[in-house]
Amino acid sequence: MPIQTVAIISPGEMGCAVGKALKSGGLDVIASLSGRSDLTRERAKEAGIQEVSGIAGLLGKADLVLSIVPPAAAVDIAREVASAMTASGYIPPYADCNAISPNSTRHAGQAISEAGADYIDGGIVGPPPGEGKPPRFYVSGERADLMAELDGMGIDVRPIGSEVGRASGLKMCYASLTKGTLALQTAVMIVAEALGLSDELHKELLFSREAVYRQIESGAQRLPSVSERFMGEMEEIAATYSAAGVTPKFHQGALDVYRLLAGTPLASETPDTIDTSRTLGEAARIFVERLPMR
Repeated sequence: MPIQTVAIISPGEMGCAVGKALKSGGLDVIASLSGRSDLTRERAKEAGIQEVSGIAGLLGKADLVLSIVPPAAAVDIAREVASAMTASGYIPPYADCNAISPNSTRHAGQAISEAGADYIDGGIVGPPPGEGKPPRFYVSGERADLMAELDGMGIDVRPIGSEVGRASGLKMCYASLTKGTLALQTAVMIVAEALGLSDELHKELLFSREAVYRQIESGAQRLPSVSERFMGEMEEIAATYSAAGVTPKFHQGALDVYRLLAGTPLASETPDTIDTSRTLGEAARIFVERLPMR
């Protein structure tokens, strides 16, 4: 049957943006907002997402479920949804679109499949819809074709095979480079500040690596606000590397950097309240103040 109603569990910044894009594409979008913040409720309302009570309520109305949640919660939420499927008898296809390892997505898929629903492994690459190029939704699994109806609705759906784990694996590889690099760049600035070498390093980077410097400058402003979410992602990436026989220590180190940022006052900022006038040097000094030996 054609997809008309999509349920999003549980819409944050990315989920609300995806919901808005799908709504603009002519679909009905629903979500359960119980326990969510006022900011999330405002975003969901602005996106045209209809609130439905409880997971069973979502399952009874949805033609497709998209899970877009923090990585650390993905498997537990899949199991919770699977239990609701078993209890209610409603079994719409379930696409896990989270930044989790291939092993984690297999655990989530096992729970959903045992409940009788089709499971799609997904990984989102790129910013939310409306912020430049459409995000790429890489999907894999025997029923990955079900996501094709969403292609072009503010997102770019890219099937990459019938094996669950391929889409998540690609997401892990991509994020290990992008977010791992951001963590390294931030660590460099923290060390330079701790050594009293910030001015000298900034001048050298502006002279020889200006594009890199501008990336670091942008990251210093926004990374604290997303650092807690990135922590779970680094754990999943480290697990992916370890399972492939490659050292997980790069991203265990990145996890430590994001944990440091999450402990700063800047972590309470939201995308709407980030102080864009804050300089790289000012951010580095705040980060240094939170170093364990300080």
